[in-house]
Amino acid sequence: MENYKLPHADFEISRLIFGCWAVVGGFNWGHQDKKDSLDAMREAFDNGISTFDTAEAYGNGASENLLAEALGDKRQDIIIASKVGPQDFLPENVIKACEKGLKNLKTDYIDLYQLHWPNPEIPLVDTLGALQKLKDDGKIRAYGVSNFGNQSLDTCKDSGFTISSNQMAYNLIFRAIEFSILPQCVSDNVPILCYSPIMQGLLTGKFASAAEVPDDRARTRHFTKDRPQARHQDEGCEALTFQTLKEIKKFADENDVSMGNLSLAWLLAQKGVAAPIVGGRNADQVKKNLKTMEVKLTPDMISHLNDITLPLKEELGNNADLWESVSRVV
Repeated sequence: MENYKLPHADFEISRLIFGCWAVVGGFNWGHQDKKDSLDAMREAFDNGISTFDTAEAYGNGASENLLAEALGDKRQDIIIASKVGPQDFLPENVIKACEKGLKNLKTDYIDLYQLHWPNPEIPLVDTLGALQKLKDDGKIRAYGVSNFGNQSLDTCKDSGFTISSNQMAYNLIFRAIEFSILPQCVSDNVPILCYSPIMQGLLTGKFASAAEVPDDRARTRHFTKDRPQARHQDEGCEALTFQTLKEIKKFADENDVSMGNLSLAWLLAQKGVAAPIVGGRNADQVKKNLKTMEVKLTPDMISHLNDITLPLKEELGNNADLWESVSRVV
């Protein structure tokens, strides 16, 4: 497994990060067997994935508890990335949330602590100051952000505090950050951690049409606002989305690589990307994801994937919020 050195941090992360949201099941994911979850995390670790991304919000602490149960005895050998929600951005609440996370994770430090979404109601500089205090006190080793757009990134840069990463939705069929956020992150040396890298299964070929996608996975702006769980007011672009997926699948088949591995390899080839965050609900899914590291994309292959996904990129535009018409990514 390749590693990546985060800026302003004294550790490296694995270039595939295990995402610990789906392993708790429930919303968006349905029933999840606990043994499968534990096996998936251990399989990831045994095959070189050292970095695990979780959050207190994932199952109200259940994800953090699972990670502690699966790999607590490997604490010195793993990198834990967790998150504090925007409702807790007052400095005193950041400290309390971190303490709760440490308790859930059964550890005395978190390697990378991230601000989950912007909160314009609370001065960002104050929140960053609390993160720096946690770092100074040894409770965290580095801090980053998630879903931060250009304005918030500017504030971070001007604050005098140093963030190590920005976690964003980014994949072959959602390239919104390329318009302005990714270029700024490259310029400011803030690497991207990519969530939804296979678009909740769409980029594995799991669904052949929009009608097959369950409502809890059809909330994004790819789909019509008429889907029951949609929060946006966009018309969606379902036909273009599934035509694009069909073209990606054809290209993957022509190159004898799985669609999911191809999609993850494309992300790894993007300038400014540190790692995709990809889950695995059982050990077999983890094994399939690990094959990504064997995929070697040529410049022509990358260019072709860029070309066939460009119309969808332009249709969805520069709104980096997957779910809302009025972006919360500020």
